[in-house]
Amino acid sequence: MSKSAISGRISWPLAIALIAFIVAVVVVIIFWRIETWPARTAQQSTAQLEKLGKDLRAAFIDIAHLQPRITINNRVYMEQTTPVSELVVLSRRIEVEHELVHTWVGSSKRVKLHGTFIVKAGFDLRHNLSVDIGPNGITVQLPHARILGIEQEQVDVLAFENGLWNRISGEDMQSELSILPQLAREKAAESDLPAEAERALQQQIKERVHAPQPLHSIFRNETEGG
Repeated sequence: MSKSAISGRISWPLAIALIAFIVAVVVVIIFWRIETWPARTAQQSTAQLEKLGKDLRAAFIDIAHLQPRITINNRVYMEQTTPVSELVVLSRRIEVEHELVHTWVGSSKRVKLHGTFIVKAGFDLRHNLSVDIGPNGITVQLPHARILGIEQEQVDVLAFENGLWNRISGEDMQSELSILPQLAREKAAESDLPAEAERALQQQIKERVHAPQPLHSIFRNETEGG
């Protein structure tokens, strides 16, 4: 028998064995990839959610100078820290007027005041503030916005008229001056300033956090649980 025939008989079995070995290795690798795919996917998903958590934390520190309570897949990722108690989102100049006219025994006195105030709307951060991150969405829970403060900018006396025996007293002026900020607060509330503050905060969060999943904001009353 020739040497070429012998080498052919030897090489074919070796080639078949080598091919079978390679196929077996490929099958093992594919099987391992399939088996470990859920774990690897979960690790990648968790890593992405944790990155979102860090982005949201940075956004709130930038906007409100605080770290909210952040949960990822219902597990606490970061606890809330509150270095400030209030977050002012919007300020608006409000102008109001009030007039006192009083007549006694035919004698009338009249006081009319015009007040300019800076009304601030925002959030009381001592109440519920949390962020829950899941694969299907992000939920930010905050207390409803409210009027946080009113600062008097200017008061003008438009009318100051004494009666002959019905004189304007210091109590009259104190009463009128105390009414003006109440009117400014009511006017700000009627203009939906707190609702505007909520919308403004939502927009600020969306501009800073570019999440692939939907971002929802839930505003709760201060008495409601988290």
